[in-house]
Amino acid sequence: MTTTPLTLDTTQARARLAELTVIDVRTPGEYASGHLPGALNIPLDQVRRALPEIRHAAGRGDVLVVCASGARSQTASRLLAEEGIPTATLTGGTSAWVGEGHDLHRPAVRDTRARWSMERQVRFAAGTVVLLGLLLGLLVHPAFQILSAGIAGGLVFSALTDTCGMAALLGRLPHNRPRPADLAATLAALRRG
Repeated sequence: MTTTPLTLDTTQARARLAELTVIDVRTPGEYASGHLPGALNIPLDQVRRALPEIRHAAGRGDVLVVCASGARSQTASRLLAEEGIPTATLTGGTSAWVGEGHDLHRPAVRDTRARWSMERQVRFAAGTVVLLGLLLGLLVHPAFQILSAGIAGGLVFSALTDTCGMAALLGRLPHNRPRPADLAATLAALRRG
């Protein structure tokens, strides 16, 4: 049975926050940089692994899926809908939440490395490759400018399809990968309710 994912705006989500199970599908680094109060982190690439626990949580009450802008949470909600698990997404994600003046929970982190959002990581990586392509094109050989053109084409494709291959690749870097103990604790929390 497929269900249709719903959307909640920040006002609706805030009013119902205490009764919702909030699942943040961003990377652990993004989650650690600030998330909705009470949100549990299950990165998008781990959602299938967490299906039984998410189904259990949905049986107890409504589930809200959140990411930075709403794109990854919509992907997760579609995946969950295909499994018959009803969810809602937060329109505009944590960016809209903060834009409306609502606070994010920022846990004390033992790891003192700076945490960059996936969007910031993508902008940095894309900008670096574009500059590198232009610089190598000027100093070494004009053919290196193809790097810059490739990134530009990828950005256009990303905007048109609302997907991001670079984010998928960056999400596999060690600092963006979930720690198994963190995911295990999240899954246990979903089972407990």
